[in-house]
Amino acid sequence: VITTIACDHHLHTPMYFFLLNLSVLDLGCISTTVPKTMANSLWDTRVISYAGCAAQVFFVSFFFAVEYSVLTIMSYDRYVAICKPLHYGTLLGSRACVHMAAAAWGFVFLNALLHTANTFSLPLCQGNAVDQFFCEIPKILKLSCSRSYLREAGVTLFSFLVGFGCFVFIVVSYVQIFRAVLRIPSEQGRHKTFSMCLPHLAVVSLFVSAAVFSYLKPPSISSRSLDVLTAVLYSVMPPTVNSLIYNLRNQQLKDAV
Repeated sequence: VITTIACDHHLHTPMYFFLLNLSVLDLGCISTTVPKTMANSLWDTRVISYAGCAAQVFFVSFFFAVEYSVLTIMSYDRYVAICKPLHYGTLLGSRACVHMAAAAWGFVFLNALLHTANTFSLPLCQGNAVDQFFCEIPKILKLSCSRSYLREAGVTLFSFLVGFGCFVFIVVSYVQIFRAVLRIPSEQGRHKTFSMCLPHLAVVSLFVSAAVFSYLKPPSISSRSLDVLTAVLYSVMPPTVNSLIYNLRNQQLKDAV
């Protein structure tokens, strides 16, 4: 996908620019956790260095947060394309797209750096065994002293509020999109317009539902095997199937390939 979009000038449009960003992020998400997990499995060990664990925390926080930000920007792209088609070239010119992508990458980089610095400045009083197949902030906080995690909890709350704001933005965008689609007189036109949004909607639903279930599931049903399963669902499954979802329903991308 990355090579096709980069090499085919017909795909140098805002939608494919953000899809290129999404593909790079999916590659980063997979590369952060899966290779180390596979190596540990092959060598029958669970060891990771302190620096390696810090790197995993940073890149997991960075790649997944940027991906969520890009998905939010892509919902705006779909909204403008369907609800304000005459203004599409003005609102989503090449400069505007680059600025939005750069703002997402830059803000999330600083946020991930802050999370990593806060997490690894905490004293670990409960040993150094992370009960997960990769280094994850909630699991590391469980190893910290009783009150020392409050500072990171404040940063996490801020990130949650920003993420919730993005979710509200996506929902409002799609409410407007569905209202515009329902006003299209022909059934064929409604189907064609809705099919433009279906891949993005599927990717957002998979990403959000997996993350919500992982972090907001009731403590009563929590167990080590379930925690590992839900971690796979949000950290491995979305990056793996995102490009597949877009490829299956995108004839223009298939032709370019």
